[in-house]
Amino acid sequence: MAWTRKLQRKIPKRNNGTNRHSSISKKLRKEGKTTEEFEIMLASLKLEEIIGLKLELSSKLAGGKLYGLPVWGSLHNVCQDAVLRYTISASRSNSDAARFLGITRNALRGLYKKFDLDNYFKDPDDE
Repeated sequence: MAWTRKLQRKIPKRNNGTNRHSSISKKLRKEGKTTEEFEIMLASLKLEEIIGLKLELSSKLAGGKLYGLPVWGSLHNVCQDAVLRYTISASRSNSDAARFLGITRNALRGLYKKFDLDNYFKDPDDE
């Protein structure tokens, strides 16, 4: 009858970790920076097109020139930051996020500090 006890066990909910409320989409919608329609259009673009478009728009705001800015040297940090934010919003817990990235939880904590991720997902209304 041991198998009947196994059947009676409750299956844990999937989204009960520390990161369950972390969503980049929800955060940007709350801040009025994106809408559902915009996200649908954005989903149809390749990542390379999105980055190129962002650089072009930034260049227009800067008078058509991005000279002197360390764009090439900053790419590594920009990509790491984007992947970290996605990983945190897509994982249930920091342990899952670290496992997804292939790093230890201590290394993930260091990246939280480096990229100030603790403050990114905080709700400004909670302060």
